[in-house]
Amino acid sequence: MNTYDLARGLHILAVIAWMAGLLFLPRLYAYDAEQNAKPEPLKSEMQTLLRLWQTRLLRIIMNPAMILAWVFGLWLIHIDVSARGAAFLAEPWMIAKLAGVFLLSGWHGFLAAQRKKIAAGTSKYSGKFWRMTNEVPFVLAIIMVLSVTTEWTFR
Repeated sequence: MNTYDLARGLHILAVIAWMAGLLFLPRLYAYDAEQNAKPEPLKSEMQTLLRLWQTRLLRIIMNPAMILAWVFGLWLIHIDVSARGAAFLAEPWMIAKLAGVFLLSGWHGFLAAQRKKIAAGTSKYSGKFWRMTNEVPFVLAIIMVLSVTTEWTFR
């Protein structure tokens, strides 16, 4: 096993964990928002449970996975730059990949901020919104994975 394969494997594992959280947390938010139509005490009991799950998912799985995905991704870039130079960083496929990483990181930040608003009862988003936006990370993942695996260009 070489260093590149190790870094790539660790990066893939971290991304899988991160993506799982990015896909599941909006679903928990949708369930939380839909509790507003329920009678008490069911509403409060379910929201308390859902908010505990949201917090745990974000803090125990998503945040560490995102950090590790970034660390291992930067390690891969370092290995690649050392081996073949930095020119690949300006290739369209790599720009698309990096743009996707920044967009996913921004979405992660948005989800984290919304958890605080949901906990405070000040979120303005409905269950429908969360269900509609639930697939945003997967669409970005498709673009990023195909970019990296095909290394497409405009030439």
